[in-house]
Amino acid sequence: MNPILPNQYYIPDVEARVDTDGTVYLYGSKDIVNDDCYCSREYQVFASRDLKEWKTGEISFSAEWMKKDTELRLYAPDCIKKEEKYYLLYCLADGTEGIAESAYPMGPFQDRGVIPGICGIDPSALVENGKVYYFWGQISLKGAQLDLESCRLEEGSIVEGILTQDKDGFHEGSSIRKIGDKYYLIYTDTSRGRATCLGYAVSDSPLGPYEKKGIIIDNTGCDPSSWNNHGSIQKIGEQYYVFYHRSTHNSEFSRHVCIEPIFIHEDGTIDEVEMTSQGAEAYIECTRRLEASAFCLIHGKAFLQDFSSAGESFEFLTNIHDHDGAFIKYYLFDKEVKEFCVLAANVGEDAVILVHLDNAEGEVAAAVTVGRTEGHYDFQKFSGAVSRQVEGKHAVYLEFIGKDGKLLNLKSMYFK
Repeated sequence: MNPILPNQYYIPDVEARVDTDGTVYLYGSKDIVNDDCYCSREYQVFASRDLKEWKTGEISFSAEWMKKDTELRLYAPDCIKKEEKYYLLYCLADGTEGIAESAYPMGPFQDRGVIPGICGIDPSALVENGKVYYFWGQISLKGAQLDLESCRLEEGSIVEGILTQDKDGFHEGSSIRKIGDKYYLIYTDTSRGRATCLGYAVSDSPLGPYEKKGIIIDNTGCDPSSWNNHGSIQKIGEQYYVFYHRSTHNSEFSRHVCIEPIFIHEDGTIDEVEMTSQGAEAYIECTRRLEASAFCLIHGKAFLQDFSSAGESFEFLTNIHDHDGAFIKYYLFDKEVKEFCVLAANVGEDAVILVHLDNAEGEVAAAVTVGRTEGHYDFQKFSGAVSRQVEGKHAVYLEFIGKDGKLLNLKSMYFK
């Protein structure tokens, strides 16, 4: 399910890596919930064998561990494995980039020092035939060969303008992979006017030249104020996936990592895929209880917000106005359902949730009236009858109907 990590973790800019035993590791930056700035001063690694259950590592690297004192935040990292050692490639908000080393994929990583001559962000790297190819930069992507032992770029190896914003829509966030005999650069793409896309370019050589081929995913619509996207592609078992992030909290920040399966054609092209709720899973069981964080596309003013107390932590859909809506994609209806139920809080007049099938104008399969509760977080159960037997695979779109102003808060939902 998307997002793939527990809701209290906001891990954007993810590089997914698979080790020799098949374990998937996620290396990303780390947002501070409800902060109004990108990232934080630490990294944390997550691991899984099935893309469903994730092990949470301890802090793997911190700005405080560096040899120089710094209050700067750590931006997007990468991690590569060479000769049974793991090398974390980190960057700071001032453009400093460096290398940290560990014997373990989840760290902790010990700082090896900064790479001289680099001022940029978002490092990525590829190990091939004993060589390390290193990429970095915004607006114009640079690449070079990197000597991990000396923490220096190989003299004379720097290539400028591998991708540019004018030519390729390149904004930042490069990620390098080799697939077959081709090299793929995945990157934050502004060609649709905002940095919400992951584009890709292909070459016969690690350092180019590269030809832009298309867009893999666009996270427009995940949040009213979403601005950027950053991720990677990775083969896990026999399936390729794209890892990307979605903003929450009506902000550019508090970003969650998500995943979608992708297909690479024989000619090397990749079809653009949509954001879904089920992510790496084939479908959502129709009677599965879903948290509001499962909404993959939100229309109108509504957005996801967090609630934390000593006893629980969750996200809920809030700031919902008349005719706002949100998608769940995709349910499989393989058994009869008779009710649609929600946990909602409402301090105003009654509001109605219309349950559309397939799209925002689709058939209304149920209607739920949400009455008044005792407070904004007094989530109570409300339900409505399903009007007919539903079969097969369907998207579900919830449309919210009510008077002017904020209507309700929605915590979770399920068919019964």
